[in-house]
Amino acid sequence: MRTIGIIGGMSYHSTVEYYTGINNLVAEALGGHASAQIILDSINFQPIRDMQVAQAWDEAGRTLACHGQRLQAAGADAVAIGTNLMHKVAPAVEAAIDVPLLHIADAVAAQATKAGIKRLGVMGTGWVMRENFYTDRLARHGVVGLKASDQDADLVDGIIWGELTRGIVTAVAREQLVGVIQRLRLAGAEGVLLGCTELDLSIDQAVSPLPVIDSTAAHIARLADFVLERD
Repeated sequence: MRTIGIIGGMSYHSTVEYYTGINNLVAEALGGHASAQIILDSINFQPIRDMQVAQAWDEAGRTLACHGQRLQAAGADAVAIGTNLMHKVAPAVEAAIDVPLLHIADAVAAQATKAGIKRLGVMGTGWVMRENFYTDRLARHGVVGLKASDQDADLVDGIIWGELTRGIVTAVAREQLVGVIQRLRLAGAEGVLLGCTELDLSIDQAVSPLPVIDSTAAHIARLADFVLERD
């Protein structure tokens, strides 16, 4: 069994899902009292959020790179960033460590390809929905990321930061998010990416009008496979 190092706490609500999900998959695969070898560096999100708001991405990259180095020094065989948005600074983390960084978009693309989805509607924070760092990574694997309108990007971003990252889930917000998925479907999306690790608190396959690729679940499965040496 290999050891995975996770940079978590962004937010801690989704980090709980990472820890539980990876352990559940490892226990299911190995049986008995087996659990995953995880080193978790759960950081205070507020300074990171301040950097996001200030667009201080170089500082954020240096900060996450330091945490990646700490995980490597602690014995991690690979590092993962337990959030979608902060993969904006993934190159800084990759450059700072000598072990692999298991990128969330690679895991998403693999699941989309397995499901036969080539045009994936992107939902996430405003940066994920508007910028190219995520869709460019998907494109490496032949998956086209379809972007929502600016109005819908603002809507989803507001729900994420105003509610979901604080653990607040409402029926009104769920209905609004489903509306965004409907509009992505009309724009040609064959599936929808929940490209924020909190979106699955509100949206799942039962309410979505499109097949769902849950970035959190996809990443968790990839990390569990790494721990189990199934890659």
